[in-house]
Amino acid sequence: MRSSKNRSRSKNNRNRSVGNIVNRVFDSSGPEGKVRGTPQQIIDKYGQLTRDAQLSNDRVAAENFQQHAEHYIRMLAEAQKEMEARREQQEQQQRERNQQQQQRREEQARDENDAPQPAAEGAGEQPDIIETPEERGSALVETPEGKAKPKSQSRSKKPAPEHGDASGGGEAADKGSSPAAAE
Repeated sequence: MRSSKNRSRSKNNRNRSVGNIVNRVFDSSGPEGKVRGTPQQIIDKYGQLTRDAQLSNDRVAAENFQQHAEHYIRMLAEAQKEMEARREQQEQQQRERNQQQQQRREEQARDENDAPQPAAEGAGEQPDIIETPEERGSALVETPEGKAKPKSQSRSKKPAPEHGDASGGGEAADKGSSPAAAE
C-alpha cells in the first residue's frame, strides 16, 4: 500500500505543460453544456454567451459566463507570457552566438592581417643575396638527374715525357713522333 505522502491531490503538484496551450483543444463544461475549442475560441464563445445573457437581463448567467471566459483568458495570457519569455531567451542566445561569431571573424581578420602576405610575382622587394642550398642548410637529397655530368677526356693524347731524360724530354717529343728518333 502506498503512503499518502506520495499521492498529494494538491494543485501545486500538477505539472503544467504550457508549451502548446495556445493551439490545444479544450472541452469546457459550462452552465449551457460543453464548449469545445482552443482557448481563444472558448473565450469568444463565452463572450457571446455573456452578451446574450445581458440582453435577456440575466445578470447571474452573464456573470457565470464571464467567469468561465476569464479562466481561459488567464490560461491564454500565462501561456503567451511563457512563450514570449522563451522567444526572448532564444533571441538573446542567438544574439550571443552572433556576437561570438563576429568576434571570431574579427580575430581571424586580425590574424590574417598580421601574417606576412605572399608577394605577387614580379612585385615587391627582391632579396639582395641569393642563398645556395648549401648555405641554407638544405636537407634536399641530390639525385642523379641533378648531378652535373663529368667532362669526358679527349681521345687524342700527347705522348708523356720520358722519365730518364733530364735535359728535357719535351724536346724529343717536339722533334719526332717516335721515341727512337729522340735517341
